[in-house]
Amino acid sequence: MHAWIRVVCCAGRLRRRCVGTLALTAAALLAGCAAPGPARLSIDRSIQAVSQSSRVSVVVLHYTVANTPRSLEILSRRNVSSHYLITDETPPRVYQLVDESRRAWHAGESAWYGRSDLNAASIGIEIVNGGPGDTGWQPYSNAQIDTLILLLKDIAARHQIHARNIVGHSDIAPQRKQDPGPAFPWKRLADAGLARWYDETEAARLTTQYRHTSLPSARIIQEKLQRAGYPVPLNGELDQATRRVISAFQMRYRPALHNGTPDAETLAILDTLP
Repeated sequence: MHAWIRVVCCAGRLRRRCVGTLALTAAALLAGCAAPGPARLSIDRSIQAVSQSSRVSVVVLHYTVANTPRSLEILSRRNVSSHYLITDETPPRVYQLVDESRRAWHAGESAWYGRSDLNAASIGIEIVNGGPGDTGWQPYSNAQIDTLILLLKDIAARHQIHARNIVGHSDIAPQRKQDPGPAFPWKRLADAGLARWYDETEAARLTTQYRHTSLPSARIIQEKLQRAGYPVPLNGELDQATRRVISAFQMRYRPALHNGTPDAETLAILDTLP
């Protein structure tokens, strides 16, 4: 049985594609949406260099904090954009708003594994979700996550993106962003091979060990977070900037408590990340 997603691209044209063959038809799909080349200029493309790779190395996930019509208006008409938008309809619709070969304006000031200017190296995916509210964080529907997994599998395969580089906006910009928030089911992505996850058995053992010893210094915790990719100060102080990074880490891997305070479980998870 094949899985299907609907992708709306270019001038609102609806494309229905089998995910199993999406990579094979991507070039034809993009060609149908592309502008013509320079007039009267003959370009020989018969020889392709072997020393090349995709410009894309990171996928960044966001929530919209707006409904579908408002999200489409903001992402297509304002000073912000994303490559894809997944709606909260039943079934969800996938809009492609920016061609993958072009830069979308979604990451802002951010960094991951020491690399900044992530708009130039990433694909942004917005998911229609209200984020924090009066009654707590809005959950994502199973249909939205199923659709996201299909989309991510295709993107990751075509661009050869490592699971550790499928991240949330809060991972790359922890001083100012919380999305996709603690309600986002990262474990489901990890089970599909689309996100990094920790060794739960070893983390449980280390948690017990940490509870019977002193926690590492602030500097060592900062170094551990930096090795995990997070942009964190290296000043040896448990300041507010460092606490925001710890909170972002906890939101992703231990969402039940993400107060930014380092504790035994947080350190154990951090130590067992691949």
